[in-house]
Amino acid sequence: MRDFICDKIKGIKPSGIRRLFDIANEIPDVISLGVGEPDFDTPWHVREEGIYSLQKGYTFYTSNAGLPELREEICKNIKKKYGLDYDNKNEVVVTVGGSEAIDIALRALLNPGDEVICPEPCFVSYQPCILLSDGVPVPIELSADTEFRLTPDKLEEAITKKTKALLMSFPSNPTGAIMERNDLEKIAEVVIRHDLIVISDEIYSELSYKNHHVSIANMPGMQERTILINGFSKAYAMTGWRLGYALAPAHIMEFMLKIHQFAIMSAPTISQYAAVAALRNGEGDIKMMRESYNQRRRYLMDAFKKMQLPCFEPFGAFYVFPDISEFGMTSEEFCTALLKAENVAAVPGSAFGECGDGHVRISYAYSTETLKEAMKRLGRFIKTLR
Repeated sequence: MRDFICDKIKGIKPSGIRRLFDIANEIPDVISLGVGEPDFDTPWHVREEGIYSLQKGYTFYTSNAGLPELREEICKNIKKKYGLDYDNKNEVVVTVGGSEAIDIALRALLNPGDEVICPEPCFVSYQPCILLSDGVPVPIELSADTEFRLTPDKLEEAITKKTKALLMSFPSNPTGAIMERNDLEKIAEVVIRHDLIVISDEIYSELSYKNHHVSIANMPGMQERTILINGFSKAYAMTGWRLGYALAPAHIMEFMLKIHQFAIMSAPTISQYAAVAALRNGEGDIKMMRESYNQRRRYLMDAFKKMQLPCFEPFGAFYVFPDISEFGMTSEEFCTALLKAENVAAVPGSAFGECGDGHVRISYAYSTETLKEAMKRLGRFIKTLR
């Protein structure tokens, strides 16, 4: 029966995260540091709005692009935080998570054989989504030497006549790296010179611990060639509500919306009402969660220093990406051995691209108590290797 399956789908590798965690789920007393999901409950006032929408019977389809009041609030929020003006009628679509927004952006842009530059290590879905859209992923290897930032030289080297887009995410999953204004200005110059589109996944924009997040769409000449992706999962602890959005020029959004109409119809109605409440009244929640994550981030960096485990200091998202290359093991071998020896599950860096090998991704979206016990076990494990 496999002969009936599309060759393109058969050629895509399964997620490098899922395999290890399927094993971990069978082991008692496991501390999992792998899931990129806030440990906070969705703020009560947001949940309450979702419940209220059910009580009022708001259970029908919304417009394809999303609730008008939600689109308006999204555009207000983007204007307030980044100074970017978007038309809430023609330049925004509410999607089923940020993942759908990335998917429809790629499908709207790519013809077979078009190349998409994708800095690595990167989120596990990027390359499969490019392949599913008949594009060709062109990875750029980033490293701790440059704090996993994309440099203009690296970008220039990757561009060919077939390059159509740059897909990037800062703050980054898995590294926690950020790009600051001076970094983005240099990237924007290259993008404009080569007439490229940027798909900028900014789902972690609220979790930046050094400076206020800056979008590449803020750079001169870039808003008209940027598809900005964001959502509610990370900033508002709304992963299970499955809600994201994309902002783009109207002439691009027209075609993204067409795909969304036929594939999805509309995002979940209850989630959209809850998201309106999040945008209107959730700033205090973001601040509280960000401060908590930052405390955990600093704790982990101090713990790595004490166990002499190299790790560049990340200033975004809720991940650290320590270097385990000294032990002469692949990242998958290291994570498998750690799981068996100490019941601690982390994600092999190779799950995020070949250049991620020699690192592991550790999420700090867990309680301080959990992290302390995990670091105790990790330190004990490292001592056995040394």
